[in-house]
Amino acid sequence: MDKENTLIVFQGKNIRRTWHNGQWYFVVLDIVGVLTDSVNPSDYLKKLRKRDEALNEGWGQIVTPLRIETSGGVQNLNCVNTENAFRLIQSIPSKKAEPFKRWLAKVGYIHIQEIENPELAQMRMKEIYKSKGYSDDWIEKRVRGIAIRDELTDEWSKRGLQTKKEYSILTAEISKATFGITPSEYKKFKGLQKENLRDHMDDIELILTMLGEVTTTRFTRERDSKEFLKLKKDSKDGGDVAGSTRKDIEHKLGKSVVLRDNFLDKSEKQKRLEHKKK
Repeated sequence: MDKENTLIVFQGKNIRRTWHNGQWYFVVLDIVGVLTDSVNPSDYLKKLRKRDEALNEGWGQIVTPLRIETSGGVQNLNCVNTENAFRLIQSIPSKKAEPFKRWLAKVGYIHIQEIENPELAQMRMKEIYKSKGYSDDWIEKRVRGIAIRDELTDEWSKRGLQTKKEYSILTAEISKATFGITPSEYKKFKGLQKENLRDHMDDIELILTMLGEVTTTRFTRERDSKEFLKLKKDSKDGGDVAGSTRKDIEHKLGKSVVLRDNFLDKSEKQKRLEHKKK
């Protein structure tokens, strides 16, 4: 999930979250920090649990450890869904509790609407990209690419993939076969660090990425692959199809379509307009 989805702001403070089992989960320490202004939310939480015996006894049912991106890398952090966030709030004496409750309810309501009508989620995503300076043409491709990626990862999940490492390995297989480099190598090539690689691809790069992933999905379904090594072969074969297309384009263009360009200094829309003027 991209950065826009994993971080949300309440009254100027960041609250990390992740999508799990069809709903948002929020980092417990972030909630405590927002409601208490404590310089040490972890210490405050320990004292809170000692004071509230019922909260402490049911702690294992209230919190869910989930993998969250931190400044030190991905870590397992205790998280709560909206319902259990309200339970936690009840134990914290804070003037900020009521506005926070309303905020949580609004966040939950928005995403219930998006589940019932996925077009709303797409509209919100398009608005985010538009505000960042992306053209409508690019946004349509990016949104379509996200749908294709989701379909592929859902297929992998159905066939037994569980760890982030397994997903990364298969994604790298597609990328190597498509572009000749892994995603991490691609990010370095483009001068990116924490940025999302696909948010810095041009039209052809996005289309080739989609081709590799949609073809991998088709191979996996047609072959009914279930073991990791078979899924890995599907990924390479899907990437090979996109890679052959890339080589054909490059042969006719006379240059590589794997670009160092990124949209850090100039937006995609600005670069598109500059290209049209040439």
